[in-house]
Amino acid sequence: MTSKTPSPSEQQVREDLAAAYRLIAHFGLDDSIYTHISARVPDTEGQFLINPYGVLFKDITASSLVKIDLAGRILEPSPHDVNPAGFTIHSAVHSARHDAGCVVHTHTVAGVAVSSLDCGLQPCNQWALQFYNRVVYHEFEGIALDLDERDRLIADLGPSARAMILRNHGLMTLAPTVAQALILMINLDRACRVQLAIQASGQAVRPVSHEVCERTARQYESGDSNRLPDTPEPNLREWRGLLKHLERPAPSSFRD
Repeated sequence: MTSKTPSPSEQQVREDLAAAYRLIAHFGLDDSIYTHISARVPDTEGQFLINPYGVLFKDITASSLVKIDLAGRILEPSPHDVNPAGFTIHSAVHSARHDAGCVVHTHTVAGVAVSSLDCGLQPCNQWALQFYNRVVYHEFEGIALDLDERDRLIADLGPSARAMILRNHGLMTLAPTVAQALILMINLDRACRVQLAIQASGQAVRPVSHEVCERTARQYESGDSNRLPDTPEPNLREWRGLLKHLERPAPSSFRD
Protein backbone atom coordinates (compact mmCIF):
# COMPACT_ATOMS: atom_id res chain seq x y z
CA MET A 1 0.00 0.00 0.00
CA THR A 2 1.61 3.22 -1.19
CA SER A 3 0.62 6.88 -1.01
CA LYS A 4 -0.51 8.55 -4.22
CA THR A 5 -0.68 12.22 -5.06
CA PRO A 6 -4.40 13.06 -5.28
CA SER A 7 -5.76 14.05 -8.66
CA PRO A 8 -6.92 17.68 -8.95
CA SER A 9 -10.54 16.58 -8.60
CA GLU A 10 -9.81 14.47 -5.53
CA GLN A 11 -7.77 17.27 -3.96
CA GLN A 12 -10.70 19.64 -4.43
CA VAL A 13 -13.04 17.21 -2.70
CA ARG A 14 -10.50 16.75 0.11
CA GLU A 15 -10.30 20.50 0.65
CA ASP A 16 -14.09 20.89 0.55
CA LEU A 17 -14.53 18.02 3.00
CA ALA A 18 -11.89 19.35 5.40
CA ALA A 19 -13.56 22.76 5.22
CA ALA A 20 -16.92 21.17 6.03
CA TYR A 21 -15.48 19.52 9.15
CA ARG A 22 -14.10 22.82 10.34
CA LEU A 23 -17.37 24.61 9.62
CA ILE A 24 -19.29 22.00 11.63
CA ALA A 25 -16.93 22.77 14.53
CA HIS A 26 -17.30 26.52 13.98
CA PHE A 27 -21.09 26.31 14.22
CA GLY A 28 -20.91 24.08 17.30
CA LEU A 29 -22.45 21.08 15.56
CA ASP A 30 -19.64 18.65 16.41
CA ASP A 31 -19.57 15.99 19.12
CA SER A 32 -15.95 15.75 20.22
CA ILE A 33 -14.28 13.17 17.92
CA TYR A 34 -17.60 11.49 17.03
CA THR A 35 -19.94 11.75 14.03
CA HIS A 36 -18.73 12.01 10.47
CA ILE A 37 -18.82 13.65 7.10
CA SER A 38 -17.87 11.47 4.15
CA ALA A 39 -17.34 12.25 0.48
CA ARG A 40 -17.13 10.05 -2.57
CA VAL A 41 -13.72 9.99 -4.27
CA PRO A 42 -14.21 11.31 -7.83
CA ASP A 43 -13.85 8.85 -10.70
CA THR A 44 -13.80 5.77 -8.47
CA GLU A 45 -16.18 2.97 -7.60
CA GLY A 46 -16.94 2.45 -3.90
CA GLN A 47 -14.22 4.67 -2.45
CA PHE A 48 -14.79 7.56 -0.10
CA LEU A 49 -13.02 9.88 2.32
CA ILE A 50 -13.80 10.09 6.01
CA ASN A 51 -12.30 11.70 9.11
CA PRO A 52 -9.39 10.16 11.00
CA TYR A 53 -10.75 8.74 14.26
CA GLY A 54 -9.51 10.72 17.24
CA VAL A 55 -8.92 14.07 15.53
CA LEU A 56 -11.14 17.01 16.47
CA PHE A 57 -13.13 18.49 13.59
CA LYS A 58 -11.44 21.88 13.97
CA ASP A 59 -8.09 20.22 13.22
CA ILE A 60 -9.06 18.21 10.12
CA THR A 61 -6.98 18.91 7.01
CA ALA A 62 -7.27 17.71 3.43
CA SER A 63 -4.28 15.40 3.78
CA SER A 64 -5.41 13.87 7.07
CA LEU A 65 -8.63 12.43 5.61
CA VAL A 66 -8.65 8.64 5.32
CA LYS A 67 -9.56 6.89 2.07
CA ILE A 68 -11.50 3.66 2.53
CA ASP A 69 -13.60 1.33 0.41
CA LEU A 70 -17.07 -0.06 1.07
CA ALA A 71 -15.54 -3.02 2.93
CA GLY A 72 -13.91 -0.65 5.41
CA ARG A 73 -10.39 -1.25 4.14
CA ILE A 74 -7.99 1.68 4.33
CA LEU A 75 -6.69 2.16 0.82
CA GLU A 76 -3.68 4.42 1.38
CA PRO A 77 -1.18 4.69 4.24
CA SER A 78 -2.50 6.63 7.22
CA PRO A 79 -1.47 6.89 10.87
CA HIS A 80 -5.16 6.84 11.76
CA ASP A 81 -8.02 4.38 11.68
CA VAL A 82 -11.73 5.12 11.24
CA ASN A 83 -14.71 4.85 13.57
CA PRO A 84 -16.57 1.55 12.91
CA ALA A 85 -19.94 3.17 13.62
CA GLY A 86 -19.21 5.84 11.02
CA PHE A 87 -18.30 3.18 8.51
CA THR A 88 -21.61 1.37 9.10
CA ILE A 89 -23.77 4.41 8.40
CA HIS A 90 -21.77 6.07 5.65
CA SER A 91 -20.90 2.95 3.68
CA ALA A 92 -24.60 2.06 3.65
CA VAL A 93 -25.56 5.40 2.13
CA HIS A 94 -22.72 5.53 -0.39
CA SER A 95 -23.37 1.95 -1.54
CA ALA A 96 -27.06 2.57 -2.22
CA ARG A 97 -27.26 6.21 -3.19
CA HIS A 98 -24.87 6.99 -6.01
CA ASP A 99 -26.20 10.55 -6.08
CA ALA A 100 -24.70 11.05 -2.61
CA GLY A 101 -21.41 12.77 -3.25
CA CYS A 102 -21.34 13.71 0.43
CA VAL A 103 -23.04 12.48 3.60
CA VAL A 104 -23.15 14.54 6.81
CA HIS A 105 -24.10 12.99 10.17
CA THR A 106 -24.36 14.97 13.43
CA HIS A 107 -25.30 14.57 17.09
CA THR A 108 -26.32 18.16 17.85
CA VAL A 109 -28.31 18.82 21.02
CA ALA A 110 -31.26 20.16 19.03
CA GLY A 111 -31.07 17.36 16.47
CA VAL A 112 -30.95 14.62 19.07
CA ALA A 113 -33.80 16.28 20.97
CA VAL A 114 -36.09 16.46 17.95
CA SER A 115 -35.10 12.93 16.91
CA SER A 116 -36.30 11.80 20.35
CA LEU A 117 -39.69 13.49 20.05
CA ASP A 118 -42.49 11.26 18.82
CA CYS A 119 -43.74 14.10 16.60
CA GLY A 120 -40.37 14.50 14.90
CA LEU A 121 -39.66 17.59 12.84
CA GLN A 122 -42.68 19.87 12.54
CA PRO A 123 -43.44 22.33 9.70
CA CYS A 124 -43.46 25.27 12.09
CA ASN A 125 -40.75 27.55 10.69
CA GLN A 126 -39.15 28.51 7.39
CA TRP A 127 -36.06 26.36 7.86
CA ALA A 128 -38.23 23.34 8.62
CA LEU A 129 -40.29 23.88 5.47
CA GLN A 130 -37.21 23.11 3.38
CA PHE A 131 -37.73 19.53 4.56
CA TYR A 132 -41.54 19.44 4.28
CA ASN A 133 -42.52 15.86 3.33
CA ARG A 134 -38.86 15.39 2.41
CA VAL A 135 -37.36 14.02 5.63
CA VAL A 136 -37.38 10.31 6.47
CA TYR A 137 -36.85 8.44 9.75
CA HIS A 138 -34.82 5.45 10.91
CA GLU A 139 -35.52 3.75 14.23
CA PHE A 140 -32.80 3.58 16.86
CA GLU A 141 -31.09 0.17 17.08
CA GLY A 142 -28.22 1.05 19.43
CA ILE A 143 -24.76 2.31 18.49
CA ALA A 144 -24.39 1.64 14.77
CA LEU A 145 -21.87 -1.20 14.91
CA ASP A 146 -24.03 -3.96 13.42
CA LEU A 147 -23.47 -4.19 9.68
CA ASP A 148 -26.90 -5.80 9.31
CA GLU A 149 -28.43 -2.41 10.15
CA ARG A 150 -27.24 -1.06 6.82
CA ASP A 151 -30.03 -2.79 4.89
CA ARG A 152 -32.70 -1.31 7.14
CA LEU A 153 -31.16 2.15 6.98
CA ILE A 154 -31.04 1.98 3.18
CA ALA A 155 -34.68 0.89 3.04
CA ASP A 156 -35.73 3.79 5.28
CA LEU A 157 -33.67 6.28 3.30
CA GLY A 158 -35.25 5.37 0.00
CA PRO A 159 -34.18 6.51 -3.47
CA SER A 160 -34.48 10.28 -3.18
CA ALA A 161 -34.53 11.64 0.40
CA ARG A 162 -31.76 14.07 1.24
CA ALA A 163 -32.49 14.34 4.94
CA MET A 164 -32.93 11.62 7.56
CA ILE A 165 -33.68 11.83 11.25
CA LEU A 166 -32.10 8.92 13.11
CA ARG A 167 -34.51 8.34 16.00
CA ASN A 168 -33.06 9.04 19.47
CA HIS A 169 -29.70 9.54 17.76
CA GLY A 170 -29.23 12.52 15.44
CA LEU A 171 -29.45 13.94 11.94
CA MET A 172 -28.14 13.04 8.49
CA THR A 173 -28.09 14.88 5.17
CA LEU A 174 -26.77 13.92 1.77
CA ALA A 175 -26.30 15.68 -1.55
CA PRO A 176 -24.21 15.58 -4.72
CA THR A 177 -21.62 18.02 -3.33
CA VAL A 178 -20.02 18.74 0.02
CA ALA A 179 -21.34 22.31 -0.06
CA GLN A 180 -24.94 21.24 -0.59
CA ALA A 181 -24.88 18.52 2.07
CA LEU A 182 -23.22 20.80 4.63
CA ILE A 183 -25.69 23.66 4.11
CA LEU A 184 -28.60 21.22 4.29
CA MET A 185 -27.30 20.09 7.69
CA ILE A 186 -26.89 23.65 8.96
CA ASN A 187 -30.49 24.39 7.98
CA LEU A 188 -31.84 21.13 9.41
CA ASP A 189 -30.21 21.80 12.76
CA ARG A 190 -31.55 25.37 12.76
CA ALA A 191 -35.03 24.03 12.06
CA CYS A 192 -34.69 21.76 15.10
CA ARG A 193 -33.45 24.57 17.31
CA VAL A 194 -36.31 26.85 16.34
CA GLN A 195 -38.85 24.07 16.92
CA LEU A 196 -37.54 23.48 20.43
CA ALA A 197 -37.66 27.21 21.16
CA ILE A 198 -41.27 27.36 19.97
CA GLN A 199 -42.24 24.32 22.02
CA ALA A 200 -40.51 25.77 25.09
CA SER A 201 -42.59 28.93 24.80
CA GLY A 202 -45.78 26.99 25.45
CA GLN A 203 -47.60 29.18 22.95
CA ALA A 204 -49.79 28.01 20.08
CA VAL A 205 -48.01 27.57 16.75
CA ARG A 206 -49.20 29.67 13.83
CA PRO A 207 -50.12 27.04 11.19
CA VAL A 208 -48.85 27.16 7.61
CA SER A 209 -51.06 25.73 4.88
CA HIS A 210 -50.01 22.65 2.93
CA GLU A 211 -49.84 24.73 -0.24
CA VAL A 212 -47.43 27.27 1.27
CA CYS A 213 -45.34 24.51 2.90
CA GLU A 214 -44.93 22.73 -0.43
CA ARG A 215 -44.23 25.97 -2.29
CA THR A 216 -41.51 26.89 0.21
CA ALA A 217 -39.89 23.45 -0.06
CA ARG A 218 -39.82 23.77 -3.85
CA GLN A 219 -38.29 27.24 -3.57
CA TYR A 220 -35.49 25.80 -1.48
CA GLU A 221 -35.02 22.92 -3.94
CA SER A 222 -34.68 25.26 -6.90
CA GLY A 223 -31.77 27.08 -5.26
CA ASP A 224 -32.67 30.17 -7.26
CA SER A 225 -32.52 32.52 -4.28
CA ASN A 226 -28.77 32.06 -3.74
CA ARG A 227 -27.49 30.70 -7.05
CA LEU A 228 -24.61 32.59 -8.66
CA PRO A 229 -25.22 33.78 -12.25
CA ASP A 230 -24.35 31.18 -14.90
CA THR A 231 -23.63 28.57 -12.21
CA PRO A 232 -25.79 25.41 -12.11
CA GLU A 233 -24.82 24.45 -8.55
CA PRO A 234 -27.03 25.91 -5.80
CA ASN A 235 -25.55 27.17 -2.52
CA LEU A 236 -22.26 28.19 -4.14
CA ARG A 237 -22.66 31.81 -3.09
CA GLU A 238 -23.16 30.81 0.56
CA TRP A 239 -20.39 28.17 0.38
CA ARG A 240 -17.85 30.71 -0.85
CA GLY A 241 -18.80 33.03 1.97
CA LEU A 242 -18.27 30.25 4.49
CA LEU A 243 -14.87 29.41 3.02
CA LYS A 244 -13.76 33.01 3.41
CA HIS A 245 -14.28 32.63 7.15
CA LEU A 246 -11.93 29.64 7.18
CA GLU A 247 -9.26 31.49 5.22
CA ARG A 248 -8.67 33.81 8.17
CA PRO A 249 -5.39 33.26 10.06
CA ALA A 250 -5.41 30.00 12.02
CA PRO A 251 -2.80 27.54 13.39
CA SER A 252 -3.36 25.38 10.32
CA SER A 253 -5.42 25.49 7.15
CA PHE A 254 -8.01 23.02 5.93
CA ARG A 255 -6.04 23.03 2.65
CA ASP A 256 -2.92 21.56 4.32
